[in-house]
Amino acid sequence: MPERFTNPWPARVPGFREVLRWKLGCGEKEVPEFPHARDPAPWVALTTEQLHRMPERGWLVSWLGHASFLLSGCGMHLLIDPMFSEYCGPLRLLGLRRKAPLPCRPDDLPPITAVLLTHTHYDHCDLPTLRALGKDTPLIVPEGHAAWFASLGFVRVTPVAWWRSFDIAQGVSVTATPAQHFTARTPWDRNRGHWCGWCIAGGGVSLWHSGDSGYCPAFGEIGARLGPLDFGMISIGAYQPRWFMRPLHMTPGEAVKAFQETGCRHATAMHWGTFELSDEPLGEPPLLLVRELLDRGVPTDRFTTGCVGQQWSVVEASGVSVSNAHDTPEQPTTIEGLDPRSPPLFDGGGKTLHQSDVSHLQLRWLHFRGQHGKGITMDEGGTSAPPSQHMSFAHVQVEDCSRCACVEMR
Repeated sequence: MPERFTNPWPARVPGFREVLRWKLGCGEKEVPEFPHARDPAPWVALTTEQLHRMPERGWLVSWLGHASFLLSGCGMHLLIDPMFSEYCGPLRLLGLRRKAPLPCRPDDLPPITAVLLTHTHYDHCDLPTLRALGKDTPLIVPEGHAAWFASLGFVRVTPVAWWRSFDIAQGVSVTATPAQHFTARTPWDRNRGHWCGWCIAGGGVSLWHSGDSGYCPAFGEIGARLGPLDFGMISIGAYQPRWFMRPLHMTPGEAVKAFQETGCRHATAMHWGTFELSDEPLGEPPLLLVRELLDRGVPTDRFTTGCVGQQWSVVEASGVSVSNAHDTPEQPTTIEGLDPRSPPLFDGGGKTLHQSDVSHLQLRWLHFRGQHGKGITMDEGGTSAPPSQHMSFAHVQVEDCSRCACVEMR
């Protein structure tokens, strides 16, 4: 009988009975803080040239949506949790359909050196995508999954246990980092394989992908063993209801703690805005992330929410520079009818959020409707109105928007 893996910390992972209780609406009801922030993640298409680009130094990190990333550097292209299917489940259920478009197609990708998988849940391990990449593409997986992949015809599978490292090439290694989660494809194979995050080290740069994880003691240990980390890809979504999701996925506030404890210099948020996997609105996680960063005194440009298709250039730790690869020289971000002296965008938890506090792409997320008690009103023409108890961004236009896809948001 194959080994069953567990979390080494006290964490009761929900089972089938809890899934039924949640889906039948029998559990504790939770009210989201931003109930009208329902839009999926913003999106920009990636060209073949952008996807095939190999930086002269450091790494180019491209977000492909959800937990999927293309990492390009040191002469290689790595994929993490590639997911190109329209649905992220075994059945074509409407609730599991992709909400944010893909930034590219699988055949637009450059030749892939290896694929790193964090676990085998459907939204992270997409077999149609893996087959499209070719069954001879090297797969690097957590321990316990190699036999299953071999049975499906994949011929180059390398399992890696927690804290063990594997050299992909000379000077480039990947280390499996602990995470708090579980894995299953069916009701009969629960926890037959492990789950993990990945630390990629090469070219004087360290990158870290958190995988799926609840908040746990692993993050402090990751920071102590592998930190500081130059760039993190950290999950912030799929956290409600908390009675069900707490052991499995972090809230944005917990993600900020993970960011700090792992010693990330910079990070981008993932696992939000692409698939509707849980109860919180699709657009709520980025808004909560901004507030949590301000509450903890963390500069908001250190842990940002990008758009699907965004790229970041990460160079040596001796002079870390994380920038949007689409960027033109930085210009002040403005919102039509709003200048830096305008009323606050929202005031919550004792923190006043002004336009200057948030990044270009985070500003794009302040266009939800109907949020009560959080700031100012924008009228249909996009002009500012006096503060009120009702925030309605019916028309927001980011004028300096040469770096992303959609200029106007309605």
